[in-house]
Amino acid sequence: MGKQYSESAADASDSDPARAGEFREHRLALPAEAAGLRLDQALARALPQYSRARLQGWIDAGAVEVDGQRLRAKDKVVGGEHVSVRAHWAAQTRIEPEARPLNVVYQDRELLVIDKPAGWVVHPGAGNPRHTLQNALLGLDPALAHVPRAGLVHRLDKDTSGLLAVARTIEAHTRLVEALAARQIERSYLAVCTGVPIGGGTIDEPIGRHRSQRTRMAVRGDGRSAVTHYRIVQRFRAHALVQVQLETGRTHQIRVHLAHIGYPLVGDPVYAGRRRIAAGCGAPLAEALRTFARQALHASRLALAHPLTGRPLVCESPLPPDMAGLLATLEEDARDRRD
Repeated sequence: MGKQYSESAADASDSDPARAGEFREHRLALPAEAAGLRLDQALARALPQYSRARLQGWIDAGAVEVDGQRLRAKDKVVGGEHVSVRAHWAAQTRIEPEARPLNVVYQDRELLVIDKPAGWVVHPGAGNPRHTLQNALLGLDPALAHVPRAGLVHRLDKDTSGLLAVARTIEAHTRLVEALAARQIERSYLAVCTGVPIGGGTIDEPIGRHRSQRTRMAVRGDGRSAVTHYRIVQRFRAHALVQVQLETGRTHQIRVHLAHIGYPLVGDPVYAGRRRIAAGCGAPLAEALRTFARQALHASRLALAHPLTGRPLVCESPLPPDMAGLLATLEEDARDRRD
């Protein structure tokens, strides 16, 4: 049905809205097939580059006219109406672009995939007003100021490294957010945990804010649904390398879930408790475990359908030097124990 909506030629330049400036203008005619739809539903089909929530906001703000009249989002249309949208898209403010080096794994006009190093905060916030990934993205592409959250579709904790998808247009952002909500984006991680699970499995436990420590998350019955799949990649004497795949994306999900089943991540300062050094551990491994400076978690694989073309896109990231070094020390320790 979307192809039957008629939009004036004057608006063709807005097909890439993230690069069209702060003012948005569309003029279109609704087809007969739109009869009976709510106004916001009809517009969502006509202008798929915008989320329905964004369109509802413009309708509520009076930026949408139907045959010269202002209607409510819930008002029904009959088909054949002429609709004009004249809205201002507020650019992100007070987030300064910064020239910081970024490892760009993939890029085209609609999409970036970034390999984030450990230690980088994704979004500015309390205590981190600058030097974030969002600042660096705006330095790389200033037009991202016109895309929500500078195009970031999902996030990683400060001390988790690896792959992140960034939409460069509003249409791409809308489609990627929808794909993420529909669990159509595959996010795989590699993690080093303390303890050796017997085998892989699925952790299906809700996660919510910790009742007394507000900076922590916890498994709790009234939390939000959270599903984590894991499998064993390599076993060591008292540790394991596991591959983890997310169905949902709750804050600290992998860290909380693995700690909940008794296999916290090496180096996790929040959920692992005291650093565990197994009895009989060799001196090099003991030192590596004591000094590992973050949770051993890396977003290693991102698989999705391109938001405009629909073609499959798979990006992979090798383990960063700190985790690769930890694995090498674990392997050496395991060999020493066998000899």
